[in-house]
Amino acid sequence: MTPVDTHCPYCALQCAMRLEVTDTVTVRGRDFPVNNGGLCQKGWTSASLLTSPDRLTTPLVRRDGRLQPASWDEALTFITERVTALQDAHGADSIAVFGGGGLTNEKAYTLGKFARVALRTRYIDYNGRFCMSAAAAAANRALGLDRGLPFPVTDLGDADAIVLLGSNVADTMPPFVQHLAGVRSRGGLVVTDPRHSATARLTAGGAGVHLQLAPGTDLVVLLGLAHLVVAQGGVDGDYVAERVDGFDAWRRSLASWWPERVEQRTGVPAAQLRRVAATLMAASPSRGGRGAYLLTGRGAEQHAHGTDTVTAAINLALALGLPGRQGSGWGCLTGQGNGQGGREHGQKADQLPGYRSVSDPVARAHVAQVWGVDPDDMPGPGVPAVELLGRLGTPGGVRGLFVHGSNLVVSAPNASEVERHLASLDLLVVSDLVLSETAKLATVVLPVTQWAEEEGTMTNLEGRVLRRRRAVEPPDGVRDELEVLAQLASRLGAPGFTHDTADVFDELGRASAGGRADYAGVSYERLDAGEALHWPVPDRDHPGTPRLFLDGFPTASGRARMVAVDAAGVADDVRLEAPLHLITGRVLPHYQSGAQTRRVTELREAEDAAYVEIHPHTAGRLGIADGSWVEVTSLRGTAVAPARLTSDIRQDTVFMPFHFAGDQRANTLTNDLVDPVSGMPEFKACAVSVRRALGYPFPLAGTA
Repeated sequence: MTPVDTHCPYCALQCAMRLEVTDTVTVRGRDFPVNNGGLCQKGWTSASLLTSPDRLTTPLVRRDGRLQPASWDEALTFITERVTALQDAHGADSIAVFGGGGLTNEKAYTLGKFARVALRTRYIDYNGRFCMSAAAAAANRALGLDRGLPFPVTDLGDADAIVLLGSNVADTMPPFVQHLAGVRSRGGLVVTDPRHSATARLTAGGAGVHLQLAPGTDLVVLLGLAHLVVAQGGVDGDYVAERVDGFDAWRRSLASWWPERVEQRTGVPAAQLRRVAATLMAASPSRGGRGAYLLTGRGAEQHAHGTDTVTAAINLALALGLPGRQGSGWGCLTGQGNGQGGREHGQKADQLPGYRSVSDPVARAHVAQVWGVDPDDMPGPGVPAVELLGRLGTPGGVRGLFVHGSNLVVSAPNASEVERHLASLDLLVVSDLVLSETAKLATVVLPVTQWAEEEGTMTNLEGRVLRRRRAVEPPDGVRDELEVLAQLASRLGAPGFTHDTADVFDELGRASAGGRADYAGVSYERLDAGEALHWPVPDRDHPGTPRLFLDGFPTASGRARMVAVDAAGVADDVRLEAPLHLITGRVLPHYQSGAQTRRVTELREAEDAAYVEIHPHTAGRLGIADGSWVEVTSLRGTAVAPARLTSDIRQDTVFMPFHFAGDQRANTLTNDLVDPVSGMPEFKACAVSVRRALGYPFPLAGTA
């Protein structure tokens, strides 16, 4: 069989791979700018998902309290009748939709259309709210447009300075590290992280600086760096005068953030701050440098002040004259496989395709014309994810929920409360390839295709549109979500849905035309011919836009906006009864909720359970040995896992990976308080107590 060129099913780097299909599927790395033929262990083992013994191959309907096999007709009829009854009794908004950042562009687009046309509900949001929303909100208000990286990844190689704020790329997207080789050779890599992570270790040997800050203080570090840049004459005055509004107010807001005060708040030595500021200024083009980048990740963004933190990073980049200048800039390291495309075409509560606002009459009229509906019949904006989840099963709230590409029971903040809300629904429909923890609560489970069984497109962290190609047929009984949504829409009296992926993509292009994320000029034919198309691509002759902002910013004035921000503390801060910070994150073998990677033997054997990283001094004070089971308790609940002692973490902080379920679920502990601008929950810092767990081995066998 002819090898099939496609892309990895995991992170937003979207590494290129070639699938060779015989009796089995063999994964080969493929030369491509982002990965140059390399893959991480998740990519190399991705074909194992295709033959997982846990694969769902028949619909399941809950009868007599348990999920039982059903035919597709029975399942779809059950859903249609239940949706109709609930909406007749409680209104259109009694049904909601929750999507995912791993869905193809075609699925994400169709899901938004399905919610607004077939279900007629305003309640739709997606798990990208937990991932990209703070960076998106900051970029939109400062730069007029949100695209994770406004430049190709390969541009990073020539920079003199790169600041990674809250991103452990060495574990989360290992092939990305090769693009840091140049800056490391010049001593210009800066990493902010409360842990001496795999990425922080890349700064060793003169390659850069690790700022081991206290959790939740990235914003303070950025204010301190900006103070130094202003005080030491590092502002690119010509750039600011020509391209930036709000500079004077921003400059005045920095007066009190001198380095020693920042050191007191963050634990980062003032001398390190001065060194980093000097590195950034020297790297800036206005000083004759090769270029500088500030890149934000979830560690800096997943806070109740996450939008302000990213805003502070953009402000600093603007002061140095970086955005819109080739070889420099600010960017956000998108996490999920289609975390970029998934936030552009209608899954968000306030959004229509093309990154349009659902409240804009002109946008509504344009999209309604493509969909063949009256714009007055389209619902208005919904609410962000955490607020939506809080309305599930409540009086006058949401009675039924469709979940696509998300495992909320493991991945949502304050997960025990989310689980309670899900269990209270009259209808929970989950489309998935395995029986995830969320699917186990469902009223109906629908078995759907996965990456190598489907056609479509993804948009990587650079805004480059990529082709996902089918290499194998799905198992008997499994259907593509486009087909499922089209059939449900028809049964609900909403024609106009197709499951032909090329037709859906062409319709997406028409719906996005003229929007900020304009795909009108992208086609399967152009992508299959090998064209590198970064949006916006407004017509079929347009070459794409790999680098944004070179000629101005898409704001009313054509100028970027500095927005003065001030520091805010962690909402659930340490106190006598909860004296330690908890931070969470990913580990090398696993991805997101682990629903996929925990089912791959090689990955499960590499890391088969959660753990609690704790500094030896802290552990000694608490009477905790390496490998002993510990209870970690926050205001929201308790998780249990073995201790892993390491001096790589701050003494006031513990770390847990968030890929695991049950008693080891880190998101039982995390705070669901949200950023007021973006709706981002504060995943990345909360106060906990830690103690020996009773009734567990001491220490865990094989770890002492």
